[in-house]
Amino acid sequence: MSSFRKRALDEFSLHKPERFYVESEPVSQYFAKNLFDMEKMRRYLSAEAFDAVQDAISEGRKIGREVANQIASGMKAWAVENGATHYTHWFHPLTDATAEKHEAFVDPSKNGGVFENFRGEALVQQEPDASSFPNGGLRNTFEARGYTAWDPTSPAFIIDQTLCIPSVFVSYTGESLDQKTPHLKSLQTLDRAASELLELFGQGSSRVNAVLGIEQEYFLVDEALFRARPDLMLCGRTLIGHTAAKDQQLEDHYFGAIPSRVMAFMKDFETEAYKLGVVLKTRHNEVAPNQFEFAPYYSEANLSVDQNLMMMILMRKIAKRHKLKVLFHEKPFAGINGSGKHCNWSLITDKGVNLLSPGKTPGKNMQFLSFFVSVIKAVHEHHHLLMASVASLNNSHRLGGNEAPPAVMSVFVGRTLTAVLNSIERMVSENISADEMSKSLNIVGKIPEILPDNTDRNRTSPFAFTGNRFEFRAVGSSVNVASSMYILNTAVAQQLVAFRSRAETRIANGASRDEAILETIREFISESAAIRFEGNGYSREWLEEAERRGLRGISDVPQAFLAFMEDSSISLMREMEVLTEKEVEARYEVMNEIYVKKLQIEARVIGDLTINHIIPTAIKFQNTLIDNVRGIKDLFGPDEYKVMSERQLTAIRKISGYIQQLREDFHYLVEARKEANKIESPSDRARVYSDTVLPYMGKIRYIADKLEMVVDDELWPLPKYRELLFLR
Repeated sequence: MSSFRKRALDEFSLHKPERFYVESEPVSQYFAKNLFDMEKMRRYLSAEAFDAVQDAISEGRKIGREVANQIASGMKAWAVENGATHYTHWFHPLTDATAEKHEAFVDPSKNGGVFENFRGEALVQQEPDASSFPNGGLRNTFEARGYTAWDPTSPAFIIDQTLCIPSVFVSYTGESLDQKTPHLKSLQTLDRAASELLELFGQGSSRVNAVLGIEQEYFLVDEALFRARPDLMLCGRTLIGHTAAKDQQLEDHYFGAIPSRVMAFMKDFETEAYKLGVVLKTRHNEVAPNQFEFAPYYSEANLSVDQNLMMMILMRKIAKRHKLKVLFHEKPFAGINGSGKHCNWSLITDKGVNLLSPGKTPGKNMQFLSFFVSVIKAVHEHHHLLMASVASLNNSHRLGGNEAPPAVMSVFVGRTLTAVLNSIERMVSENISADEMSKSLNIVGKIPEILPDNTDRNRTSPFAFTGNRFEFRAVGSSVNVASSMYILNTAVAQQLVAFRSRAETRIANGASRDEAILETIREFISESAAIRFEGNGYSREWLEEAERRGLRGISDVPQAFLAFMEDSSISLMREMEVLTEKEVEARYEVMNEIYVKKLQIEARVIGDLTINHIIPTAIKFQNTLIDNVRGIKDLFGPDEYKVMSERQLTAIRKISGYIQQLREDFHYLVEARKEANKIESPSDRARVYSDTVLPYMGKIRYIADKLEMVVDDELWPLPKYRELLFLR
């Protein structure tokens, strides 16, 4: 066994689970200890400052400089009392990671000492270097200036003695350079559209919030084994590796007893999560070995996104203390299920009414159905854009496999609601009389109460209704979900506006309110019928049916990115004032750049593994076989030698063929990279990388995995799947 792999396995076998954080108090006693929430604002802010923050959150009012100084002073006092020495504007650049630039609270005093200082200007705005972040041409390299600005709707928090202030990130000229800005704009647009539609039902609301609950899947591996795998360290996934004899076939890991070492990590992670005000409700083993999931209680969508990113940071830090590594990659291991983020999305008014929760009376049913069909129509109108928003190099290894999600969008609503929608579509026609409309409304009034149990889950659907919310299952586990949620929010807002406009036009033409709403519901049902599917989304029959329905799936990631540049996508973002055309183009370019850069890294790593690890190991083993054959020849006569060495010679020839094939494929891989790198356009380069470089990587893996099953286990240089996938 290679010394590196042996040392890693020895470290793995010696590790014992231990806890680092021990809280004897009930969770309620230390919950939100490290979060500057409303309760702490009341204690540390003046009444004027507290009211200003509340107005900024609820009404979007700007905070004046003097009041900002008061807020900064109170925030600093709380942070310093809780051990913070630095502060940072914590923002979400277009990298799917978070970014932070730490500044110390201390300033020099005249007497030679220091004092803690934090003024309103520092709270409200910072100026980090913008040129090195992905920007899609919005910034020139020599124009470094970009600005982070405080987002008061998301509370500040403390991690590692640093006060983190959630912020947006924009260019010097005001364009969005982050994921948070368009997400916030989409939430405002959705709030406005939903509130205006509610006026049709006499249910005016000052605020409608999109709420989000994000189920996070992830893998854990031993840190020593992780360090012995260059591909895991640099790419987050195994670029080579033969499947283990046992993985998830028996389904015994799913919901099984959580391993002691993992439980110790989970308890420490949960303790720190509670201190940050995150209500974690669920933890369990997932389908694949070493795969797990946590799920928090839902919250307002902007806050939910921030909390999810906070948890990812926290998990990495705490896993290190347990000598573990967290893998958020969508497909770290071939042959077993990958990981995603299941985004449970709904709309709730400031009065606590869930607009996607079916009611018991005809009026409430009509209100529910109006919002329900608007969401379905939004997904239908922009189904390809929504799927393109989850497309990435990482997620491409999940899309289209027999695990969530399929590569084509569909909406599952369940048997009961399907029957309701079908009956409404059949009942109403354009020329229906008032008497017939009354009868139809009576039928609608007899719709049974739709309880959550009436809607089963369909895990093969990327977008499923689950009782009082939709679950968008296609989002990858490593990403900032705002990159998809702002598209969903914007698309739904557009259809809510269209729904109200059509209904009001009918009312203006003499229809009653109920007639106008019901006819508009029917139209939306009919126009979006193609997106609804209740069967097996993994089946070939569905893919063929989806094509007949005009639904576009994703077979090639760079090709899918083009959905952002279609007129309907640009029009959607511009019309709803979420992104300008220039900002959309920038995101398209960034997605292609990231795709290429990740593939460049993977191609280099698999090349290094091939030339410096796999081939030398294969040659070493081949030489052992050759020596063995020579020994047989020396010891035995020609007849016995011929019989005894036949299998050895066959193995030597097979290994020689594998080595030769690896050398050839490596050569072609390098040449393909060189040719692709000559291409100037990021989008063209991404397509060439996808078409030429990626296939050679697949060929190299295929041969390397064959060699893994031939070469002596003692010689193989990398930890194998059977060693990586089973934590004790």
